[in-house]
Amino acid sequence: MNRSFSLTAVGLLFSGLLAAQPVNQLPESKISLKETEAHLRFLASDELQGRRTGEPGNFTAARYIAEQFRLLGLKPAGNPTSYFQEVPLLQVKPAASATVLIGSDSLKLGNQIAVLNGKQTDLRAETVYVGYGLNDGPDGYNGRDVRGKIVVVQVGSPEATTISGMLAASQLKRKLAADKGAVALIELYAGGAYPWPIVTKAFQNEQITMLPPGEPSSLPHLWVDNGKNQLAALKEAGKSITVRTSGRVMRPIRAVNVAGIVEGSDPRLKNEYVMLSAHFDHVGVGKQGGQPYTPADSIFNGARDNAFGTVALLASARALQAQRPKRSVLIVALTGEELGMLGSKYYAEHPLVPLKQTIFNLNSDGAGYNDTTIVSVVGLERTGARAEIEAGAKAFGLGVFAEPAPEQNLFDRSDNVSLAVKGVPAPTFSAGFTKFDGELFKVYHQVTDNPDTVDFRYLLKFCQAFCHAGRLIADKPDRPKWSAGDKYEAAAKALYGM
Repeated sequence: MNRSFSLTAVGLLFSGLLAAQPVNQLPESKISLKETEAHLRFLASDELQGRRTGEPGNFTAARYIAEQFRLLGLKPAGNPTSYFQEVPLLQVKPAASATVLIGSDSLKLGNQIAVLNGKQTDLRAETVYVGYGLNDGPDGYNGRDVRGKIVVVQVGSPEATTISGMLAASQLKRKLAADKGAVALIELYAGGAYPWPIVTKAFQNEQITMLPPGEPSSLPHLWVDNGKNQLAALKEAGKSITVRTSGRVMRPIRAVNVAGIVEGSDPRLKNEYVMLSAHFDHVGVGKQGGQPYTPADSIFNGARDNAFGTVALLASARALQAQRPKRSVLIVALTGEELGMLGSKYYAEHPLVPLKQTIFNLNSDGAGYNDTTIVSVVGLERTGARAEIEAGAKAFGLGVFAEPAPEQNLFDRSDNVSLAVKGVPAPTFSAGFTKFDGELFKVYHQVTDNPDTVDFRYLLKFCQAFCHAGRLIADKPDRPKWSAGDKYEAAAKALYGM
């Protein structure tokens, strides 16, 4: 037997012994019930005021997570001196008043008007109707001069049928109208899947969005209810109307993701990363929460959603750093999920580790639990690591329920989707539930979702299962892959060059 062969054999044997290491000898088996309980009681405490993005309680949570990473010896990701990734956001306050005068008709805020954007305004000008207002072609501006005029367009686009799609189209329209010298933009809302009262409610609250490049536009921008085509006169050329609005006050706000790295132990595989993620924000206090509250209890603590997942990150950081897997593990606590997955969207566009080197994202999020014998995994069947996730849960006495509540389209409603659209296989690992039922809705986004209602023994098992699944994926010989034909498979082929 030659020497090189014997070294190879020893290496394979050693590798096999590591793979066969009993679970009770791994650090995740030694995660402490007291420690996980303490983490959750702090993160979901009244003092953090519901951890709303941009508020002091959210920063306190971020600092706590960062200092835990520092204590454990994780390497900062991206910035060598900080665990924070700055996420630039814009806070927009609702308009206090708005009126549109069309001849003898007077449209009022809320009843017929929603104000999306703009400074305080009192102007009278002619209207120019330009279809959807998204281009210079025949179905758009078509050479019309709109300088000094009020541009009138249809809401959305032929392809945009959801609220998010309509709002994305609105941003493009606003920029184009402003660039062409318009003094205001009015969109005609024709109805459809979303009744007008639902639409107006969305703009009657504070909004937080991604800060656009450059100076935020000050162009007055309104939606008006045209569900019965009662405002057809606005499509007439040269119609003079008056627009008055108190405007929407805007200010940049600071928010952060928190990221640290457990460096892999294998000289070759450590350049590949498994990303563990969970959002640490929640919805805040009082009216911010959007659900009933009382003077005695107005804090939406967010114990299950998502201090649960955040504690799983901290527990995983400790165990994986104590015995490092072959691949590196990027641990990211994300902000702004409750505001439209803003933190994960920003991360996906500005990754701290190249996405091409990020082979998997195991995300943790959930509405709560109605079964403490299982974990529920959204995307288990699609993302190529079923065996590892099932083994991770089984090692700590938990079963796995795949694809709970399919009618809710949960895969596309959490931070995992921000990575998935880029091609990274990304399921969501949730506390055990099989359907959205009354048990979940007792606590989901309610003031009752506080530490005193949590099963801490289940929290411990959940954290251990999450960590062990992450370890098994990081040690997996081959990369997980999307199921053939999955809607995100093409993005993965483009990302990884497969």
